[in-house]
Amino acid sequence: MTVITSLSNPRIRMLQDLLTPRGRKQHGLFLMEGPHLLIALLDAQIIPHEVYYQPELLSRTAEGQALLQRLLHTKAIATHSPIEVSTRVIEAIGETQTSQGVVAVLPLSAFAAEAVRRRRPPRMRPALLILDDLADPGNMGTTLRTALATDVEAVLLTPRCVDCFNPKVVRAAAGAHVRLVIEKDLSWPEIALRVTAHCQGAPRVLLAEAGSAHYYFTQDLTRPFALIIGNEAHGPSAEARALATMSIAIPQANGVESLNAAIAASIILYEAVRQRLSAAQGEQQERDAAR
Repeated sequence: MTVITSLSNPRIRMLQDLLTPRGRKQHGLFLMEGPHLLIALLDAQIIPHEVYYQPELLSRTAEGQALLQRLLHTKAIATHSPIEVSTRVIEAIGETQTSQGVVAVLPLSAFAAEAVRRRRPPRMRPALLILDDLADPGNMGTTLRTALATDVEAVLLTPRCVDCFNPKVVRAAAGAHVRLVIEKDLSWPEIALRVTAHCQGAPRVLLAEAGSAHYYFTQDLTRPFALIIGNEAHGPSAEARALATMSIAIPQANGVESLNAAIAASIILYEAVRQRLSAAQGEQQERDAAR
């Protein structure tokens, strides 16, 4: 196939359109950039709609070289015709300062909540994460990555959150979209229904907020709960406060007023992991003692 070198090529214009929320919604597609993320997709047996690559840039690393061979010689991928482009073009359709030489085009439908649930092993996951108008792409991506690492049940996004398929979010999430259940543009009544179902009819909704008299580590995070993380600049919305059953704080010294939203989410979610592991260890010790 001829190498695409022109930025005016219709395919390339469409890809640039996918860098905008409107374009992603219109085409039902989004971009995932870099070899690491594409490898995560292929390992999960998700075949991209299209792959655009620049062989010299992609071959600069051992990971890129292996991926290039996989793209060119795996039948399921080759059927979709990986498309070679010039350095100028690959840089125009990516957002990193230095291109890693590959951009995948993916259908949004492959990352719908139910599609992702089918890819996850079923088990009890106590934490449900609610992001309340989170605006910064870096915060969103980092929080999604942490949510996957701490094995939350799902992440619920309010309509004013930054688009979770924004290229900066996708890059910061480092592949979390492949295995993390994300439900976007949910109204607060819809969120309330999700919380009630998750908490089996007895909602526990913890609102992260500096200044609360209740510290996060005093709560039982081994049983179902929802955690709300508010907007970076304005804090929790009125709707978030109305849904919350308790506000919780992270102790802070030396006059620090608040923490970055992604850091606050990480601290609380990892406390939930610590509690679960501690409880499991205690149960094992009791079983061992009973033998």
